[in-house]
Amino acid sequence: MAAKRKALGKGLSALIPENLEKEDYERIHEIDIDLISPNPNQPRKLFEQDKLDELTESIKKYGIIQPVILRKEGELYTIIAGERRWRACKNANIKTIPAIVRDIENRNASEIALIENIQREDLNPIDEANAYEFIMERYGITQEQVSNIVGKSRVYVTNIMRLNNLDEYVKDKIIKNLITAGHGRAILSLEKEKQRTVTDIIIRDGLSVRDVEKLVRSFKKPRPRAKLAKDKYIVYLEEMLTDRFSAKVNIKSNKNKGKIEIEYTDSDDLNRILELLKIED
Repeated sequence: MAAKRKALGKGLSALIPENLEKEDYERIHEIDIDLISPNPNQPRKLFEQDKLDELTESIKKYGIIQPVILRKEGELYTIIAGERRWRACKNANIKTIPAIVRDIENRNASEIALIENIQREDLNPIDEANAYEFIMERYGITQEQVSNIVGKSRVYVTNIMRLNNLDEYVKDKIIKNLITAGHGRAILSLEKEKQRTVTDIIIRDGLSVRDVEKLVRSFKKPRPRAKLAKDKYIVYLEEMLTDRFSAKVNIKSNKNKGKIEIEYTDSDDLNRILELLKIED
């Protein structure tokens, strides 16, 4: 049974329909593959060679099942969606490729390239984070608008974009699928050198995300001992809230009153916590 496709972002279902309509089939043309160039704003930077080879062999046997989407620029064409199919066709020495040519503005073109890759789950977390950052900076839009485009929650977008703050060594291990995005978020609060050290430990020992969170806490300087030990229930609540917010929580109590402190690392982290608290910023 085929996996159910995730919903498209708001307003983009018309640009990338779930199924090609009759008029789309009527607009399919065979385009000379040498007249086509990849999209310079393609979100996905890494094309896994083994998967590309598999697609090349499939195309040799069965041809192209789904046309690529192009934008015409003078006598040439730029790929909006389908770069992996185009690359596989070139590898198979196919001279033309079925394509739909659409008159799309630059922003919509970037949105389509982003959506096409994310909906197909082709982007690794680092490329996804870079794609969100690119489209925000290029077009001056907010994380909320990005979340609407990709059909994901703002908290999800914020958490993915936080990975951009990791050391390049750590990012490379995430791209190569040696550690997960969850591992990356768990070590964000560490200095870059310690991030690299913990990354090597994760790979060597096969640590879970929870194991890494405990390891990170052990790296931090111990707090001065209070004159009176905290109530065990207060300690339990702190640990529970720390897990809930993925941020250090400290509860200061004095008989029947007190205060709760939640630490955050930057403005994006603050926005993430506010989202979890359901507070409008």
